[in-house]
Amino acid sequence: MFRKIRQEFKKNMDCYLMLMPFMILFVVFTVIPVLMSVPVSFTDFNIIQTPKFTGLSNYTALFLSDKIFMKSVRITLVFAFFSGLVSYVICFIIAWLIDSMPHRIGNFFTVIFYIPSMANVYSVWRIIFSGDMNGYINSLLISIGIITSPIQWLTDGRYILFTAVIVQMWLSLGAGFLAMRAGLRGIDRTMYEVGAVEGISNRFQELIYITIPSMKPHLMFAGVMQIVSSFTAGTVIQNIVGFPSTDYNAHTIMTHAYDYGWVRYEMGYASAICMILFSVMYFVNRIIEKISGKDTD
Repeated sequence: MFRKIRQEFKKNMDCYLMLMPFMILFVVFTVIPVLMSVPVSFTDFNIIQTPKFTGLSNYTALFLSDKIFMKSVRITLVFAFFSGLVSYVICFIIAWLIDSMPHRIGNFFTVIFYIPSMANVYSVWRIIFSGDMNGYINSLLISIGIITSPIQWLTDGRYILFTAVIVQMWLSLGAGFLAMRAGLRGIDRTMYEVGAVEGISNRFQELIYITIPSMKPHLMFAGVMQIVSSFTAGTVIQNIVGFPSTDYNAHTIMTHAYDYGWVRYEMGYASAICMILFSVMYFVNRIIEKISGKDTD
């Protein structure tokens, strides 16, 4: 076995050497911290003092006495449904519509839809959802007679989760969207001609029988990226509705971990929260793999 690995390494040494800088950074800053979080989650650790082993006390406290955590679980699932699943469908529809455009126009709209994922647009969204008369949303709704007084989109507990979801959905057109665009561009166009001969007569049938089956790996990658971004969304919420949000109505698992890790410095408890989040994300990703099918190579 080791001889085979050594032979493979010698055969592709140039490729492995090019990957090595990234792999070193990935192992040091991602793999090792994740592995260290497992034992730390069973301790009482405040960064300064030596960790004290506490067994399952962090996990039992999370599920039995931490009401804010249980609320954050529900909010995370709602947030992930809209900013993950719904946004995923919207990403695909947009990518599919752009693919039917002429090449140059399609590239232009791809850049337009991808730019929000790279830009820090929180200040713009705070102006849009401003709670005074000059906020764009309030001004529009008042001018057309839907409301008579401004809505506090960023502080009213009834609206803050909705506002955060809207912003996250706008920012979600990132790597997953580009993967879908690449998958659509990579489909052999002769397959549509063969499909027409076999009886496929409209765009919807092409989508179901040719387009989607031909881009399963890209859909799988986009699905994983959407799930990861929706479950780990914390920056959007903190920048849009503040931290902590009003009545914790936009408090996700990630913001709960941030609270205990970087505000209270209870690293053992924060690690336990992260382990639960990691387990949920892994479980959801496995479901996506089952739905997408095993043949995604």
